[in-house]
Amino acid sequence: MTTLLAVSACLLWSTAFVGVKVGLRYSGPFSFAGLRFMLAGLLLIPFWWNRRPGIAEIRAHWRVIVLVGFFQTFFMYGLFYLAMTMVSGAIAAILIGISPLTAAVVAHYSMTDDSMSLPKSVSLLLGMAGVVILSVSRLPWASPTGFSEFVGIMLLFLCTISSALGNVLVAREQSDMNPVFLNSLQIFLGGFFLFLVSLPMEGVPGILLPVEYYLSLVWLSCVSAAAFTLWFVLLQRPGVKVSQLNLWKFIIPVFGAVFSWLLLPDESPQLSSIVGMVAIAVSIILFNLADLRRKSL
Repeated sequence: MTTLLAVSACLLWSTAFVGVKVGLRYSGPFSFAGLRFMLAGLLLIPFWWNRRPGIAEIRAHWRVIVLVGFFQTFFMYGLFYLAMTMVSGAIAAILIGISPLTAAVVAHYSMTDDSMSLPKSVSLLLGMAGVVILSVSRLPWASPTGFSEFVGIMLLFLCTISSALGNVLVAREQSDMNPVFLNSLQIFLGGFFLFLVSLPMEGVPGILLPVEYYLSLVWLSCVSAAAFTLWFVLLQRPGVKVSQLNLWKFIIPVFGAVFSWLLLPDESPQLSSIVGMVAIAVSIILFNLADLRRKSL
């Protein structure tokens, strides 16, 4: 069941890159992100309303709610949406694929029972090589467009670090707090502050926008509500480690890139993208094999 839920969440996330690129045609990045996550938080209310926690429980956990909302939504997706204005959907999907490795590094220094080994370190270096291949292939020294894409790649790398910090915070919160309520509150809070940031930078968003904008907004909100809730439920399960759970995210770059190439008319596979994706995928497979070998000993 853990595997099924993890794969389901990752498949949902892999569709987000196409939706974000469509929505950004008609909206600023912070405004679009803020509206998406506020709506996602509201969509979750019916699922926790009958079991809503009391004021005392909210006070007891306010710190983790605020921190997860900052790292997992506000900071991470603020960078992500800004980066998506600079890179293609396929490149973004491939770069987000490095998140299992950055999660392993963060967990190594943050969790006492989730340490790195030599095989894991080798797989991390291979994954970083994939990031370097993608970065260099954009030729940032040759043109403003290449430099913009390079900046976008670096922002996406920072996204993975922020996501890993959010995962560790949730995993540390081994309490009876309803994970659906936690996700609803943190995702709405992060979206609200993203929207506030957008007002002085992007102005008040328009209302009379094409239907495809609203379709992408609703779909992305549903993806956030469902995928993050599944992930938080899994992170709070006893015996589930951050690094092992994040290994399933290796399917996000593969399916995310394929969806982008198939559904976005201005995107197509390039050799550098494929090489970078293969390097990252192989690194995560090696990482997974190292875990399996350690369990069998």
